[in-house]
Amino acid sequence: MLQSLVKTVGVDTDRLIVLDALRKQRNVADYSGDLVEDAVVAECIKQAKELLVLTESWLKLSE
Repeated sequence: MLQSLVKTVGVDTDRLIVLDALRKQRNVADYSGDLVEDAVVAECIKQAKELLVLTESWLKLSE
């Protein structure tokens, strides 16, 4: 699903790589029970907020 963001809302490749790395980290935590470092959580929140802004802008342009 992440890969579709490039063509839909215009996420650049560098951001996609970061989002995919965060997704992989989440999967490790989900399946192994490993703890996620605070810095990773903070980056995930930052990326989510930026993605929300980008998506809202894209939606407004689509109206």
